[in-house]
Amino acid sequence: MGSNKYYFNSHTLQYEKAEKTLRQRIFRGLAIAVALLFTFSLLFVLVSRLIDTPEERDLKDKIEQMTMVMTDMGEEFDAMSMVLDNLHERDANIHKVMFGMEPVDNAMWNGGTGGAEKYTQFEQFDYNGEQLKAIKQKADKLKSQLALQSMSLDTLESLAVTRENKLNSIPSIKPVRADKLKRKIELLSGFGFRIHPIDKVRKMHYGIDFTAPTGTPIHATGKGTVIKVKKSKSGFGHHVKIDHGFGYVTLYAHMSTIDVKEGQEVQKGEVIGAVGNTGRSTAAHCHYEVHLNGSPVNPIYFCHDGLTPEEYEELVKKASVANHSFD
Repeated sequence: MGSNKYYFNSHTLQYEKAEKTLRQRIFRGLAIAVALLFTFSLLFVLVSRLIDTPEERDLKDKIEQMTMVMTDMGEEFDAMSMVLDNLHERDANIHKVMFGMEPVDNAMWNGGTGGAEKYTQFEQFDYNGEQLKAIKQKADKLKSQLALQSMSLDTLESLAVTRENKLNSIPSIKPVRADKLKRKIELLSGFGFRIHPIDKVRKMHYGIDFTAPTGTPIHATGKGTVIKVKKSKSGFGHHVKIDHGFGYVTLYAHMSTIDVKEGQEVQKGEVIGAVGNTGRSTAAHCHYEVHLNGSPVNPIYFCHDGLTPEEYEELVKKASVANHSFD
């Protein structure tokens, strides 16, 4: 009977050929079409997943290249972070050793740069979202640490300038050059009780007498401002006072000439006048005093120039020996 279908007709008592209706034929055709469409769709999906289009291959190549670039960026950020940490450590050592100060607090240095919600924007990326988030966090931390390090260096620079200014200002040299002194410096009349050359009684001598020929230049022993210029026939005679800041004031007395005026700024080593024998004085010399916070201190502790530690120690001993002063 082949592919034809037959049915038994009870009326005619014979097998008759079954004929399909038009509706049945349409449904059958639609079923076949749907089956074919589903099959082709399934095959298309499988093929599209297994075989990339040129555009897809190009896009994947670009994503792979971007991933490699971001990996390199992350490694570069890590390297920069190590360099910055080393700079921070060296900066901390300078703060401690040179200035006795604590540097940037480590908790602040290693602190975060914001909550987790700050980086939620990267969650929208299906590819490399976490990698982008990590790079952004590293960049933000470096930016924060660079700002902290910049402020620390500003502080360090300010401290260095202050210290340099202080070192230039504090008296630290002799008012008369050693090669210009009339007699050996270790025989000078120093700070302490001495026999007054005129009154012949024991009096407190608040300075050091540097003997030198009249006209020998007298130098400012530190950077400062001239606060007093006076010419007198008694007492200190012609004399000058310089305020060096930081509580230090120096006095230069019995001068023959004065080359500065009140309010003038002077530098360490600048000539302010010349040795003389004015006022109550018995010989040409420069009477030199140092005052700290209003009280006289031994000037010998501020005459460091041109001496080895051994020579300076010997000078201190000689200056403490009681002898006659020149004023």
